Amino acid sequence: MSATKDRTSRNRAASRPFTLWREVMTAYAAPALMAGIAGVVTGQQDLTVAACTSIAGTSAVVAFLVGTWLRHGGQPRRWTTTTPLVALTAALVITAAGAAALLGWFTAQWLPAHTPLPAAPWLERLRIDLPVSAALATTIVTLRWRSTTTAPPT
Repeated sequence: MSATKDRTSRNRAASRPFTLWREVMTAYAAPALMAGIAGVVTGQQDLTVAACTSIAGTSAVVAFLVGTWLRHGGQPRRWTTTTPLVALTAALVITAAGAAALLGWFTAQWLPAHTPLPAAPWLERLRIDLPVSAALATTIVTLRWRSTTTAPPT
């Protein structure tokens, strides 16, 4: 009975379509809850605030951008379905995390230098929060998307 139930669960999960809005909502809610709980438990107020802003916000934006790019208007690019999963995931993670790291570094340096906003600890958090959130969201969305697509015949 256990084997039948396990097989049915896998088939149901694999047949569930990739729905972008659901992936974006999950990408926001999961890190917001986990980092928020960690911030409350450890008494780190800055982590609690960052959980719902820079961490979850970055995850949701990256999930939307990567998911939209992967879906490519309902017709995935051929190379995204034929490239080995590890290589595709690694390439997308490096790209997204690299872009997020540059954005975090630029924001932490540029804002205090060019605006009346003083340098603050939350600005420094962006250097870590953005690339880590981007890497996790990209990995999850890519794996989830790929599990719902089939490679076209060669």
